[in-house]
Amino acid sequence: MGYVQCNLVVLRKAHAYDFLLYCQRNQRACPVLEVLNAGSPEPKRLAPGADLRTDLPRYAVYREGIRLADTTDISDLWQDDFVAFLIGSGITFDQALEDAGVPTAKDRWVLRTELPTEPAGRFRGPMVVTMRWLRPEQAIVATQVTARFPFNHGAPLHVGDPSAIGANLRDPYFGPPVDEIPPSVVPVFWACGVTPQEAAIAAEIDIMITHSPGHGFVTDLRASELALP
Repeated sequence: MGYVQCNLVVLRKAHAYDFLLYCQRNQRACPVLEVLNAGSPEPKRLAPGADLRTDLPRYAVYREGIRLADTTDISDLWQDDFVAFLIGSGITFDQALEDAGVPTAKDRWVLRTELPTEPAGRFRGPMVVTMRWLRPEQAIVATQVTARFPFNHGAPLHVGDPSAIGANLRDPYFGPPVDEIPPSVVPVFWACGVTPQEAAIAAEIDIMITHSPGHGFVTDLRASELALP
């Protein structure tokens, strides 16, 4: 809590330009904080001395668009032409939300939607969102607080009816299936850095490694250092 957290994408250098272009065209979901040199696993700007092959709690591995078994170490998969991207995560602003009286310890999901992203090369697919259940007054505060974190998805992109954005409540990326939303809360949706994982499925490139949803990389940078005044 209180530190900048990141989503991870690792792919071959041959695909790195198109992926960077995909991020640039879809900055709400994919705000890039650091791109590493080809073959390097050390994020020298965000966490000097760290190793992206081992320092995330869990990784998702995709081959030809198919997700394989998750792993806790990708050292044996690492290649000299791999380029790693660190993308801002909404978990970064949890401390700021807590300080403002908005709870963050429960009622959070990662969901696919029917909102399209703008393609780049082979990368395309729907927007993935983080849904939080908040009381109406908390939703207002959360919007104000998270708008200060544009490098970590910023303000919500939708508040209210999940069907308006085609959010898939029955098959979440992260969190239990939802049958009914309690009447006392309002669902609030932020763009999510899991969006590239949908792009990985669509692109069907030979290999792409990401963080497993909910298992991102914690940097050395304080969240307040990336927040707007």
